[in-house]
Amino acid sequence: MPEFNTLDDVDVAGKRVVIRFDLNVPVKDGTVSDTTRIDRIVPGLRELAGQNAIIAILAHFGRPKGQVVPELSLAPIAPALEQALGRKVLFVATDWNDDAAQAAMDAAGPGDVLLMENTRFHTGEETNSPDLATRFAALGDVYINDAFSAAHRAHASTEAIAHLIPAIAGRTMAAELDALDAALGSPRRPLTAVVGGAKISTKLELLGNLTKLADTLIIGGGMANTFLAAKGINVGKSLCEYDLLPTAGDILKSAANGSCRIVLPVDATVAREFAAGATHRICNIDDVVEDEMILDVGPGSIAEVNGVFDTSATLVWNGPFGAFEIPPFDAGTVAAARHAAQLTSAGKLITVAGGGDTVAALNHAGAADGFTYVSTAGGAFLEWLEGKPLPGVDVLHR
Repeated sequence: MPEFNTLDDVDVAGKRVVIRFDLNVPVKDGTVSDTTRIDRIVPGLRELAGQNAIIAILAHFGRPKGQVVPELSLAPIAPALEQALGRKVLFVATDWNDDAAQAAMDAAGPGDVLLMENTRFHTGEETNSPDLATRFAALGDVYINDAFSAAHRAHASTEAIAHLIPAIAGRTMAAELDALDAALGSPRRPLTAVVGGAKISTKLELLGNLTKLADTLIIGGGMANTFLAAKGINVGKSLCEYDLLPTAGDILKSAANGSCRIVLPVDATVAREFAAGATHRICNIDDVVEDEMILDVGPGSIAEVNGVFDTSATLVWNGPFGAFEIPPFDAGTVAAARHAAQLTSAGKLITVAGGGDTVAALNHAGAADGFTYVSTAGGAFLEWLEGKPLPGVDVLHR
């Protein structure tokens, strides 16, 4: 794994620190409705404030497209951050064309925490403008990126700034990078990957990369239907991307020619409609009839999946096995997630999961806390799984 400097390598005592966070949190009626991302950054902020650093927080919120959009101001975040942190947080209103941010930092003292306005209020943020990055860099002596979820974007506050002042990885960024390295960088083997979700078309690069890296690739969710159909199995009126049958076939051949075993469902929970209380049945995968849709894997499939988990050393998970939002079509995801969590708790399996639906599914199963690491990074996590470079990470390499 490439080496990164962290807070252990830099003395920030009394220094001006510019730190990039992801504060893209849900806000309803001017109030933060979910503080999960805020809670995660509090320990790092307390560490900096405890060393009398003068802290300038950079973050984006929504997509204002370079315009000042009052509804996308970070102002409502300040009270929630202040409450979680237990100390005053000064919000600084700026359009990033004026000198408000610089003036506020010049007036700040040791231990002060300043939340700057939405970086995307300036067009230069998303174009990775050197001029805007220079403005950001002038606020501090040290730059810390603690926003892995924004690391797949080469923006002024994630990439360009890191060329201008000493740049290090924050505590949560470092933890994420360590977890990802354990999962795919230098994993304990056998390495198993679970890929689920609705469509193969959204995860082609992911599947292609994992067939090269994983010892076993377990495919679930709606995308499994396309692979089943590519093998000549009737999937009824299930979600299926028939135009991608040749692509699915190529992935199966590529895995077979390499050293990756692909596991597909052997049975399924099917119904004629996707609705709460819908009449459903469990059948072998080749017994689905024309007016039925596959909405979850069956018990035989889960037994096979759990058996693979039992003999694995590392598990990477992205996407649910079925339509977990409505019982009983959550049974497969819940059973597999809980089994993986139990193996992790017993010290037998390293488990790393990520992606929006994945996090929701693991929380639904009550298994998220049992995994080694659950990433909330979304797009950045997926691009890392796909083997793509992450500009906000690459620029931090020693």
